[in-house]
Amino acid sequence: MTFNPFEEKPKKLESCIMSFKELAGKPYDKLESSPYTRVRCILMNGTEYESVWFGHQFHRHSSDNDLRRTIALIRRNEQQQQKLISSLKPIDENLLETTIAYEQLAVDLTAFLAQKVNDKNIKNALDFALLEDFDHLYRYANMLESDMNLKAEDYVGDYTEIMPARPTIAHHRHPYDSVKNPICNKTATPFDKCAVNIITAAEQQTMNYYMNLGGFYKNQKGRELYTEIAMVEEQHVSHYGSLIDPTASWFEMCLMHEYIECYLYYSMLNDESDKNVKMVWEKLLEQEISHLHAAAKNLKKYEKKEWQEVIPDGKFPELITFKSNKNYIRNIIKDTIENTANREDYININDLPQSADFFVYQRKVVKNPEDIVSHKVIEEHIDRFKEDYRVQDKVHPVKELENRKTDNFNIGRIPKTTK
Repeated sequence: MTFNPFEEKPKKLESCIMSFKELAGKPYDKLESSPYTRVRCILMNGTEYESVWFGHQFHRHSSDNDLRRTIALIRRNEQQQQKLISSLKPIDENLLETTIAYEQLAVDLTAFLAQKVNDKNIKNALDFALLEDFDHLYRYANMLESDMNLKAEDYVGDYTEIMPARPTIAHHRHPYDSVKNPICNKTATPFDKCAVNIITAAEQQTMNYYMNLGGFYKNQKGRELYTEIAMVEEQHVSHYGSLIDPTASWFEMCLMHEYIECYLYYSMLNDESDKNVKMVWEKLLEQEISHLHAAAKNLKKYEKKEWQEVIPDGKFPELITFKSNKNYIRNIIKDTIENTANREDYININDLPQSADFFVYQRKVVKNPEDIVSHKVIEEHIDRFKEDYRVQDKVHPVKELENRKTDNFNIGRIPKTTK
């Protein structure tokens, strides 16, 4: 099914403004609704957050008040959309339960995009961070059972396995290693351009959630785990954000933001199983089409460009769908468990010289590996339950990570720790 939002008749921008009553959406059921309904809500929340803050930055880099008024009107509507999406989260879903959904989003969205992108540089970036978000899910799932006697499998369903990957302690790298080569919008495929922007916004939402709400966790162990993983998410935002074409103008970036929002709402609409949430996606898609047409008008007015010069074919590329990616993830774990980042590239830890920035940074932030909280939450779970918490369909793809009675925090960090 093809869809071109530029061919749709837009509503007037003023008609998109919603009342406060409309912003109080009907929440999904945290146990009855599909896990992917929760995931879709988080993705679109992050997409709206990205759009709002882009609008603020655009506003601050213009002196034309007529333009700034248009940006302000659209941004206010984006804020309302974000508030409506936030209201879909049920009151009885606590911080850590929501966190499990954040990591399931990171895992299955990243895996889906990695299998569809054309640019090898983008695929390598996705595969690399995929293993890290997968390991975060494992750490949080162990804390969920230790602290609340709740099982993450009740939240992720049968879609996503939970087991260790490249250990979180190995994710702490020098900032220099988070800078990658950007794509070129003129040569990149439509899907690739969408992918780098979507994954950046999604990881940014996770970073913001952890850095703002982690301090509200009920115990010190949890506060420290959110702090540690929030720092990794900051790396991921830098990692993915560096892939975006930095040469695009403000008006081109604005058009791309609105196009991607239309693309995502249309994807969510076609993928959604919850009837109430589906109506929300339909409503917000209609509003985003209005935003897109306004962005196209501004592009033409201020830069004398047609939208086709930025998005040659307005038809949406293959839609985003959420589904299980177990076999793909297992293969990536097996093949790249020992990889680390090295400036613009990726390298096996056994091939990295001891003078590399990775080891320099690790010596600064990891004073005593035994004290790192991402390791301690697993050890504490093992002490209490006699083994770690996992949801596996079959044996772990890496022999060194099969043992459920100890946490391997050297693989991917210390050379020559696998056979």
